[in-house]
Parts: sequence; C-alpha cells; structure tokens
Amino acid sequence: MKKLLPLLILIFPFLFSCSKEVKIDIPGYEEQLCIDGSIETGMPPIVLLSKSQDIYAPTNLDAFLNSFISGATVTVSNGSSTVVLDEICTDNLPAGSEELAAQLFGIPATELANYHLCAYTTLNTSVWGEVGKTYYLTVNFEGKTYTSSTQIVTPTNLTSSFWKPDGNSTEWGYSWASIADQANQYDGYKWEVKRINIGIDGQPRDAFFTKTYNPFFDDAFFDGLTFDFFYENPMSWDDPAIPSEGKGFYHLGDSVVIKLSKVDEKLFNYYEKKFAQIQTAGNPFATPTNIPTNITGGALGVWAGFSPTYDTLYCVQ
Repeated sequence: MKKLLPLLILIFPFLFSCSKEVKIDIPGYEEQLCIDGSIETGMPPIVLLSKSQDIYAPTNLDAFLNSFISGATVTVSNGSSTVVLDEICTDNLPAGSEELAAQLFGIPATELANYHLCAYTTLNTSVWGEVGKTYYLTVNFEGKTYTSSTQIVTPTNLTSSFWKPDGNSTEWGYSWASIADQANQYDGYKWEVKRINIGIDGQPRDAFFTKTYNPFFDDAFFDGLTFDFFYENPMSWDDPAIPSEGKGFYHLGDSVVIKLSKVDEKLFNYYEKKFAQIQTAGNPFATPTNIPTNITGGALGVWAGFSPTYDTLYCVQ
C-alpha cells in the first residue's frame, strides 16, 4: 500500500484535469407551415393551418391564437371530384356550427366570436368521406404548394363491449371490449369515448368525444386474433363530480358511446410518435422523437383519413 501511494498521488491530478469543451451546433429556428387536416366517413374535410413556433417562443393563449393563419387556397379531390374548400372563421360562423367549431378549436362556443380562428371545409358532399376512397389535399400559401393523400380504409367493428367492476369495487370499472382483428393485413385503430347519460344539468354528460391517454394502437402483436381489452375513462380526471376512488373509471349506470376509427400505417406511425412525445415532454431522459409527416413540400403535420364505427356501452352488471 505504501508503494502504491506515490503512484496514486501522481495519477489523480491527471484524472481530474482531463476535460474537453464540447460545443453543440444547434440549428437556427426556421418557420414552417403546419397542416392539421382530417376527413372521416360521412363527414366533410377539415383543415387547420398554423405556423410552427420557436421552442423559446411564448406559450400563452395569444401566441397560440396568433399561430393560426388564413388566406390560403385549400383543395381536396377524391379522384373524380375536386373542390376548393371554404375558409370559415370563428368570428363569422354559419348558424348551427358553433358546437362543432368549439370542439375543433378547443374553445367554449360562447367565446368563439372573440377570436379570429379559421378552418377550411366544405358543404359540397361530393368530397365528403367514403370508405375505400383516396383523398388528395393541396394547399397553396405564400407562393408555395404542399400536397398529401390519405385513404379511408374499411372499418372493423367491435365484437362486443361490456363493463365490469374493478377489483373489490361494486360501482367503478373500466370499459371493456372485444375485437376480431382481420388477419394478414395492417390495422391501426383510434379509440374515443363520450358519456351520454344525463347529468344534473339535464344535458348529456359529455358533448364531444374525448381521446384516452394513449388512444392509438395497432395489430402488430394480435394480427388475426380475437381478444378482450379495456380502456380508462379520460373524462373522469377533470370531472369534479367523480370522487378520487373513481378517477379513471366509469360509474355504474353510465352510458358510453365508443368511437373506434381505423387508420392506415402511415397515420398510425405519425400519431403514435406524436402521443409519445406529448407523454414524455419535459423528461430529459426520454428518447428524442421525430414526428413523421405525410405532407410533401416542406410543411409539418398530417392529412388523415378515419373510418369510424360506433358502439354503445351500458355500465350495468
């Protein structure tokens, strides 16, 4: 030990003095157009346009509202009909469209008129969503053209849906469902729900469909199989009428409409990575996620086709 001591004394300064300055070249911010477009069976196309934001930009309501843009020319075609979409803004909405706009923008219907937020859509049913058709999107804005295509694939119905109490509870439980996945083909799904039983105000508990914590899944591990699975109640977390022991669950007596939408593989990859990024935001140890896009021309975002089916779950024993 006495012989090693001088050697250690000589080595320690070198160990603690060896350092290297690392310089990381972070690319500068470049503003891009963001396209959020969707079309589903029996519904018109809806397209929102906004500007990408610098990571250091403000994140308040004004910054969010100012990111939306108007003045673009947006066209949708299904191969046989081509329609230029109408620009409809929240401060000049057609009568009867307030609730749909409120759901689209996430702003209460009573406040929509206070903002100038615009979306692109059409009442021309010739380009409304149909199963089996491909829809082509073209956006012209500030001299640039952006294009995309999406398909509304054949939907898959749930085999059954049911509710059962969780653990030792007699009145709180998850929503359960059974699905028979089609074999030898790719199937991606999106799960949304809303309660339609009447609340104390005399209105249905939920006006709009809500996505669960992780609403997208695919058949990578159950291709061609029939199996049962469950989902939580996403509305319960912000519902003050539900006690702490009921958070995440449906209550005995709830009536729930389930909206199960089918998506293709490109859309699933986009949404899976988007929700993975949302769920890990702020975690310095999370794996960085690059969200893909099916938009060409240099824009961010997605043009998405959905083929939904519906089922009603009654929470009874």
